[in-house]
Amino acid sequence: MKSILIFVIGALVGAAGLFYALHNDRLTAPVALAPAALEPLPYGAVTVAARTQEPGAVPPAQTLERVASADAPSGETQVEPSISPEALAPEPSGLEQSQDPDPFAEPLLAHPGGLLIPVAGIAPAQLQDTFHDMRGTARSHEAIDIMAALKTPVYAVDDGTLVKLFDSKPGGLTLYQYDPSSTFAYYYAHLDGYAAGLVEGQAIKRGDLLGYVGVTGNADPLAPHLHFAVFVLGPEKRWWKGTAINPYPLFAR
Repeated sequence: MKSILIFVIGALVGAAGLFYALHNDRLTAPVALAPAALEPLPYGAVTVAARTQEPGAVPPAQTLERVASADAPSGETQVEPSISPEALAPEPSGLEQSQDPDPFAEPLLAHPGGLLIPVAGIAPAQLQDTFHDMRGTARSHEAIDIMAALKTPVYAVDDGTLVKLFDSKPGGLTLYQYDPSSTFAYYYAHLDGYAAGLVEGQAIKRGDLLGYVGVTGNADPLAPHLHFAVFVLGPEKRWWKGTAINPYPLFAR
């Protein structure tokens, strides 16, 4: 009889404890986060991991932050469209520009000037300084445009070496020449054609015929001209890479 009484009392105490726990939400299932929810987000994508949680419960601060930054439904991945930097960059006007100059590096060498005007029949007073003119919204011209009739002869501005004959999308038929010291590069663009017999590596004298004014590349077909630029070459002496300087004040007058 005594053991039965003890059993009944124990059962009543257990029932009371169960009732108290249920009344105070002590048996609510714990929040379970999927392992992926704790991993760092990949660049360019927001992932919302599947998670189990009792309705009405407040998720941890980390979970709230991830949900607030996501636009995709739970369990899905949303990837933002990406555009390569190359697709946004403007086409080069001549040589590739060198990296930003080192503030402690030596200053650029000054060109001695005295260049021959490269287009036949053009007087100094007809030249216009277009070096700082904008081309689109992303870059400046960094060259001078010398307007002339189609097929007007183009001459070498200085002694030096012909280093490259090149047909490019922006410049059309182009020619790259180094000065005698290989310190400066001269860039002639939009040519209608080259002078007969030109070959890469040949020595060039000031006043030698190089080609003819044209509208090749991205030049306006109604505005034939020579696009002429001067670059300070880097230590690598690469014809496609340098730092542009204004050619306008370098012509003999």
